[in-house]
Amino acid sequence: MADEVVLLDFWASMFGMRVRVALAEKGIKYEGKEEDLTNKSPLLLQMNPIHKKMPVLIHNGKPICESLIIVQYIDEVWHDRAPLLPSDPYQKAQARFWADFIDKKIYNSGWKVWTTKGEEQEAGKKEFLDSLKTWEAELGDKPYFGGDSFGFLDIAFVVFYSWFHAYETLGNFSVEAECPNLLAWAKRCMEKESVSKSLPDQKKVYENVAQLRKKYEAE
Repeated sequence: MADEVVLLDFWASMFGMRVRVALAEKGIKYEGKEEDLTNKSPLLLQMNPIHKKMPVLIHNGKPICESLIIVQYIDEVWHDRAPLLPSDPYQKAQARFWADFIDKKIYNSGWKVWTTKGEEQEAGKKEFLDSLKTWEAELGDKPYFGGDSFGFLDIAFVVFYSWFHAYETLGNFSVEAECPNLLAWAKRCMEKESVSKSLPDQKKVYENVAQLRKKYEAE
């Protein structure tokens, strides 16, 4: 029986993009269902009743939630295709550690850059850039975060590239000026079809973020 794979997603979600890239890397065909953030579908609420958030991967009727967990699941289920995570237990643990750093440090400080103003935004911007520099140091002179091949950590972070223009415009800084090696890595990743076809245009993301920012200011 053929696998039935459905992805509940929102086009501008970095977390959804991760799953899209992973599925593309593995060559897995799936049905994408776009969610409305202001009016979540009954299917989403049924498949993720705890957090009520996307993305949700539905594999043969069974839901898997949280983007990093989904990417690891994809890697384990379709293990006959190019691996995303290293096989060595220590390297795998390190990859999971840094993925956690991305979500707790980079994402959370990035959130402050586009949702706040004044001193709070400046503090968020400093934290964001400091986190990016730490992350750039982890890359070092490797072509990818996992070494010579594109993998789990690259997927976990490359999705931020689509948001760089929004961060830079609203935070008044340049990622390239601050972290040139990181931007070079991102452009290297964008040469991969699995990435370029899974990430939306930066300016389209910025327009969406600017609208959301107005909404937060109104509230």
